[in-house]
Formats: sequence, C-alpha cells, structure tokens
Amino acid sequence: MLKKHSKFFESLLLLLDWLIISLSWVFSYYLRFYSGIVPVYKGIPPLKSYLTLLIFMIPLWGMVFKMFGLYRPRRISTKISEVIDISKSSTFATLIVISLTFLFRQYEFSRLTFFYFWLINTIFLSLTRIMFREFLRFLRKQGYNLRYALIISTEKLGQDLVNKLKKHPELGIRISGFLTRDMDSAGNKIQGIPVLGKYSDVRSLISKHKIDIVFVALPFSVHHQLKEVLDWIGDEMVSIMVLPDISDFVTLRGSVSEFEGMPLISLRDTPLYGWNIIVKRLLDIIFASLVLTFASPLMFIIAVMIKLTSEGPVLFKQERMGMDGKTFHILKFRTMLINAEQVTGPVWTKEDDPRRTRIGKLLRMTSLDELPQFFNVLKGDMSIVGPRPERPVFIESFKGTIPKYMLRHKMKAGITGWAQVSGLRGNTSLEKRIEYDLYYIENWSLNFDLKIIWLTLLNGFIDKHAY
Repeated sequence: MLKKHSKFFESLLLLLDWLIISLSWVFSYYLRFYSGIVPVYKGIPPLKSYLTLLIFMIPLWGMVFKMFGLYRPRRISTKISEVIDISKSSTFATLIVISLTFLFRQYEFSRLTFFYFWLINTIFLSLTRIMFREFLRFLRKQGYNLRYALIISTEKLGQDLVNKLKKHPELGIRISGFLTRDMDSAGNKIQGIPVLGKYSDVRSLISKHKIDIVFVALPFSVHHQLKEVLDWIGDEMVSIMVLPDISDFVTLRGSVSEFEGMPLISLRDTPLYGWNIIVKRLLDIIFASLVLTFASPLMFIIAVMIKLTSEGPVLFKQERMGMDGKTFHILKFRTMLINAEQVTGPVWTKEDDPRRTRIGKLLRMTSLDELPQFFNVLKGDMSIVGPRPERPVFIESFKGTIPKYMLRHKMKAGITGWAQVSGLRGNTSLEKRIEYDLYYIENWSLNFDLKIIWLTLLNGFIDKHAY
C-alpha cells in the first residue's frame, strides 16, 4: 500500500511539473516577444520552434528532478528545503538546455527567454509544490493518507519522538507501538501507546500491523545492537529511520549532512559560512559606516570633553577574546583614570566606582563610551550583533566554572547582543547571559540581527547595570 501511494503521488507530481514547465516556457516566449518589456529588433521567431524544444525539456526536467530527490516522499522535510532543491535542479536543467541549444547552429534561441523561463518556472514549481504539500497535510489531519510506524525502544529518545510527532499531525504518522529490550514492560502502555513486544519480534509485527515506517531509537548504551535489529527487520518493505542517541553530545547547531553517500553528524558548528558570512559582514560595514558618519560630531565633542576633564589619552585599548578564541584590542572612549587597575588588578567596574572620571560615569551609563567599537567592526574584529567580548584574564576563570562558556566564541563578538537587549548587562547572571548568547548562535539569522538592532535603538542606551 505504501509503494502504491508513493507511485501515485510521484506520477501526479510529475504530470503537474510537466504542465508548469510547459506553461512557463510558453509564457516566457510571449513575455519576451509580445510584452514590449524589451524591444525586439531581429523579428519574432515562430512559436513552433520554441515548442519543439519542449520535447527535450520535459523529460530532462523529470530526470533532473528525480536525481535531486524531488519525487521521493517528503513527510518530514521542510518547505524551504524543497524550494532550495527545486531552485538547484531547475537551474541545473536550464543550464543543460542552454548548452544544448548551442548545438542547433541553424537557429538561435533568445537568452532573455531562458532567463524569464528560469525565474517563472522556479517560482511556480515552488508554489505548486507548497500547495500540493499543504493539501496532503490537510488530508492527513483529517485521517487520510496515513503511515503507521513502530518505535524500537521504550527509552527517552523514543518517547521524545512520540511527543514531537503528536505536535505535527499534518505528517500523518501514527505510532502503532513500541518494542522493548525485555518482556517486563511488554503489554504496558507508554503515553497511551502499547508496548507490543521485544526487538526480535519486529518482523512479525510489521506484517501483523501493516507497518510502513520503523524508527530505530536505541539508547547510546545499546547502540551495538543496531546491526542485530536491522537483521531482524530483514528485507521487509518498510522505511527505516535511525535516531542516533547523541543529544547529550550536541553542544551548538547540531546538524546532519552527507558526503559521498556517507552521513555526517555535526555536534558543534558556527552559523557563519557561505552566504551567511557575506550577508552579516555587509550589514556590519553598512551600519558601522552610517553610525560613524552621523555620530562623528558627537564623538568629537566627547573626545574634547575627555581631554578637558582628565589626563590621558582619549581612547582606551583593552585585550578581548573574539571568534574562535582569537584576541583583539577593543576600542572605547576612556572613562577611567590612568592606571586604574594598578592597585586593584583586573576587576569589573562596580556601582559608584571611584576610578571613573567625571565624564566617565555619564559615558558608561549611556553606552556612548562604546562608539569607537564601530571601528573594530569595520576592521573585522567585531560585529554589530553578537556575544559581548570578555577579557582573557576573566575567561580563564569562567571557562572552568561555567558550562559551555567557550562556545560563545563560535560567533564574532558584538557591540550589542540578545543578552544585552534582554536586560542582561553589567552585574547580572553570567550563566543567564551564556544561555542567551548560545540561543542567539543557535538561532542566528539576518532577521534576528535586525530585531536585536531595532530593540537596542528602541530601548535606548541607558541601563541601570551599566557602571
């Protein structure tokens, strides 16, 4: 039944894709030669020549989409992942067609038509797929197009899977039962789902309950039994999904990828790679340039006031730790007396700190002392948004007492951050700040950065914890 349903929907999607490809190609032809958007100088070619090319395009898109896995069941995948795959495959297929047209020396196809087609086709294929998936999700919520599953394990990992599946009825996956290591718990119910038998009973239970999917969620302590469990399943026509019990080892942005057919599980990573680096760096350069341009008169006034009210340089440099544990010198307007730590040694500023200059208290309270850090941003040492950088001398003590403290250095240090806009500045809980910093890294996006910048501007720069 599972195979029958899959083939039906695969055929339906294939026909739908062919229809979209054909309509997009014809629409692109009319858009190029009849819309008047771009003037036509060499005459309008016959539609018949462009329709002939569809004979090659339609099967080509089917093969490429098949190669990119766009006709396999995608119950658990996200919409965005499917849109990305459609964009990749459509781009690949379009480039192949463009290359093939160079073989037809007797006829020249419009490159602009291909561009229109690539754009229109990608958009409409994505939209139809999203609508198609939404229709299937609706059917599943109503109790149709369901898949039945077994979970091999009664441990926490298997129970967590049940909780997550219950939150997503649109996936249409119903858990028929658990399998256990021993018979002591057989016949019991966990979260309302029966324990049907032992691991070794899996093959008979697949046939008895007409199972479509088997989730193998063995606890880490018995992972050595995985091969034995797979042997028990044998060649039964079911989908097998293995949930590795490694959640305790995943510390930051865990993910699964594939290399040459080999699954690779990332336990710790940074969100800054590929286009993410470019986008974040562009935001930093643009925003820092604007701030320094518009704040330059204010910065000049602050510099003059520092010179008039105390001895010493205008700017203060201090070693801080940034991304990947590399140190840099942060720039700030000087708010302390010269050699302020000569007696006390490295310490945090406290309320009514006598070491502050007359203007230093105002600068620190309003965060105006941090304006020179925008030069650090332009240099690349810092970002507009990120975990606040700390001094290496303090980090040596923190990393031994605060779990996961060093993981905050997987992101470039920032002038403002999620912890700061959430009220965690100055003399506040370090543990809580680390929690917020790691949440930011785990959930980083350009929109998240813009939200933090907006909240920084909205809440103002005065903070009761800024001494």
